[in-house]
Amino acid sequence: MTGIKRQVIAMGGGGFSMEPENPLLDQYIIKQARKAKPSVCFLPHATDDAVRYTFRFFKAFTQLDAKLSHLSLFHPEIADLESFLMEQDVIYVGGGNTKSMVALWREWKLDNFLRKAYENGTVLAGISAGANCWFEQCSTDSVPGQFRVLACLGIIRGSFCPHYDGEVERRPSLHKLLSEDKIISGYAADDGAAAHFVDGEFACAVSSRSHAKVYKVGKVDGQIAEEAIETHYLGQ
Repeated sequence: MTGIKRQVIAMGGGGFSMEPENPLLDQYIIKQARKAKPSVCFLPHATDDAVRYTFRFFKAFTQLDAKLSHLSLFHPEIADLESFLMEQDVIYVGGGNTKSMVALWREWKLDNFLRKAYENGTVLAGISAGANCWFEQCSTDSVPGQFRVLACLGIIRGSFCPHYDGEVERRPSLHKLLSEDKIISGYAADDGAAAHFVDGEFACAVSSRSHAKVYKVGKVDGQIAEEAIETHYLGQ
């Protein structure tokens, strides 16, 4: 795999679905692709309103220099999903219910296909559920009630928590899961912030909002440790 750059960009929130007038994070993702005009495929599999979500993706990304497509698993237009995904330069996963999406992917073997695409140099990106999915574990409200831990694809080591500043229960619930040793150490991201990983290692944090941050979170000597990572504001 010499010369192939493997990348994951995990957004805590933001992007076209949360900030339609602020394209900074989406522009950043496009710039990481291996081509000047990359092929970008949208996966709306975490929501039950995929048609509307996909329309919003096309509306936003037609403003960017990219070749666009999407993949439906309810009305698929192709049989060879593996080859289709392997051809993409960027795979962008939308938000919604992480548990349902990961279950659907495993049934269709997309978990394997996405890993192969990643190993081949396709940028994997996403917001909320579309960020959770790349890690070993995530903190999720996929099931109503308290936040739970969900096993995800494990392409990136550690755990992830989105919407860290955007939803009032996110931070305390993650700290509780850590204190009870129910979730492994990892990362959390505010709305408008993204963690960028290269070859499986954390590379940098970027944001579309001047105050948004990415954090390292874990448990050290029995205490919750939360470290704000220097986050580059893309609007500067």
